[in-house]
Amino acid sequence: METSGLLNWIIFIPMIGAIVVLFAPAKQARSITLATTFLVFLASCLLFGPFLNGSYHEGGYGENMQFESKVEWIHVGGFNINWHVGLDGISFPLIILTTLVTFLAAWASWNFEEWKVNRGPKGYFSLFLLLETGVLGTFAALDFFLFYIFWEVMLLPMYFLIGVWGGPRKEYAAIKFFLYTLAGSVLMLVALLAMYFTSADVLGGAGTFSLIEYATDGRLQSVFNDPNKTFLWEGWKFGHVMFIFLFIGFMIKVPVFPFHTWLPDAHVEAPTPISMILAGILLKLGAYGFFRVCYPIFPEAARDLAYFLAVLGVINILYGAFCCLAQTDFKRLVAYSSISHMGYVVLGCAVMTDVGFQGAMFQVLAHGISSPMCFFLVGVIYDRAHHRNINDFGGLWLAMPRYGSMATLGFFASLGLPSLCGFIGEVWVLLGTFNAGSVHAEFTWAKPMAVLAAFGVILTAAYILWMIQRVYLGKLREKYADFPDATARETAILFPMAVLAIFMGILPKYTFDLMNGTIDDVLATMTASLSSVSSFAFGG
Repeated sequence: METSGLLNWIIFIPMIGAIVVLFAPAKQARSITLATTFLVFLASCLLFGPFLNGSYHEGGYGENMQFESKVEWIHVGGFNINWHVGLDGISFPLIILTTLVTFLAAWASWNFEEWKVNRGPKGYFSLFLLLETGVLGTFAALDFFLFYIFWEVMLLPMYFLIGVWGGPRKEYAAIKFFLYTLAGSVLMLVALLAMYFTSADVLGGAGTFSLIEYATDGRLQSVFNDPNKTFLWEGWKFGHVMFIFLFIGFMIKVPVFPFHTWLPDAHVEAPTPISMILAGILLKLGAYGFFRVCYPIFPEAARDLAYFLAVLGVINILYGAFCCLAQTDFKRLVAYSSISHMGYVVLGCAVMTDVGFQGAMFQVLAHGISSPMCFFLVGVIYDRAHHRNINDFGGLWLAMPRYGSMATLGFFASLGLPSLCGFIGEVWVLLGTFNAGSVHAEFTWAKPMAVLAAFGVILTAAYILWMIQRVYLGKLREKYADFPDATARETAILFPMAVLAIFMGILPKYTFDLMNGTIDDVLATMTASLSSVSSFAFGG
């Protein structure tokens, strides 16, 4: 297999598998899906080479994309659209996370009862694989039009996976998910077209959809961040409006308050494997949009709006944590915890420092490990008890010691216990926020924001420890005494996530090494762009 084509194969193997599933006998659908996702995961491991030796960030932002493939695609009607994919330190870890979590979710679907009864496995597994192609394509795309197409490809599979194979209120949850995501897509499409036609005016002839060119071409940057260029109406700064449109589109996916309400409903109604993908991967697409699109291309708008973005991040942290304290539904508690944890990502991006960006990106990856683990742990109990009422459980660790041990580790990783993955990202964000005022003199609000965000750590410990006390500790209730412990399959699904949670917590350097080079390049690119519009300077 040619190196230049490896990424293309990784993107399209799941789609090929989806077609095979449709034409294969129904009883073979889950085996084909499991084999396909495992093959994609193994293929993605072949991408590690340049990211282990550090060669991936030689040169500036976008100058040394790995496994890059670029061919002309649609060059008619004055449009200049390319098939352009590649990986750097931001997208590569997310590709690995996607292939791993998707494989584990496919394995978690092995005994999923809903498709066994009357809805059929072929539709479920073909949509499952199509969803993986959409996610991988979005993370790899370097052409904004291609990015948008893959972004939309994800929408329909997830809609049907929730709406057909979900719980009692599945239609409501699926439609709510669809409408929120579609609203964000409309704003993204408006920004996409406005940026393209603006690039055509600046460059002459056909414009460009290149995300790298948008961020690095001085001519485009001078226009995108020009305070005198307006959009639609006088007084509407072009760069600020584009940034807001894109940020709203991405914050819906994260999700960020007040666009978060679709998430708890979607998680509660979605099957356990789909909740694993939704929490572990799909929420990360919004954060990826911040790093790839919003901040490198519109740094001036990001600087001017930093205070408001930081406020949204702190609200997410505290609001999500308080909501967790009020939950009695086990799965809804984990869903609200995702809202709280992703608030650290928003805050880390808002402060625009190297430590803040590093912490935000680390938190993206850490949450991508701990949240699927927590949702699967809830699913294991639901398969046995057929309810998720936290107050009705008690002493499960006594009946299920292997499962109880895994559950404690998974929820402690979500809590942010030192030596586990959740700790590093949150602490880095808090450190970056606390120090942002000395890096950016205008950010006088940074230290109070850090103090408020730190209260989220206390609230997280409160709701996690209270949940563990009610579910796993105390006297074992008689009706749960005969519950079987985690099976070999369930343990095998939990094991790699547990290992990664420990590895990232004890040896975070290796994770940082995969991404910090590109993060430094992004910040350098933003510095160069901002220097042309103001005297504002970045610092380490």
